[in-house]
Amino acid sequence: MAKNSNSKTQFENMKYEIAKEVGVNLKQGYNGDLTAREAGKIGGNIVKKVFQSYTGNSYPSERLGDTSR
Repeated sequence: MAKNSNSKTQFENMKYEIAKEVGVNLKQGYNGDLTAREAGKIGGNIVKKVFQSYTGNSYPSERLGDTSR
């Protein structure tokens, strides 16, 4: 099965757009100098955006320090 290069381009565009929104300096190529927190900000926001596009609902947010679960 051939990979759709258009979907990869869309993902790359979304990744850089989100990095810019959250204030992370994401470069083309190697980004091994990012902290885990910075990488997590990008990845977490990608998950939220994909969830919202598939369900039409906002992603459930958790408050830091919430121990009600």
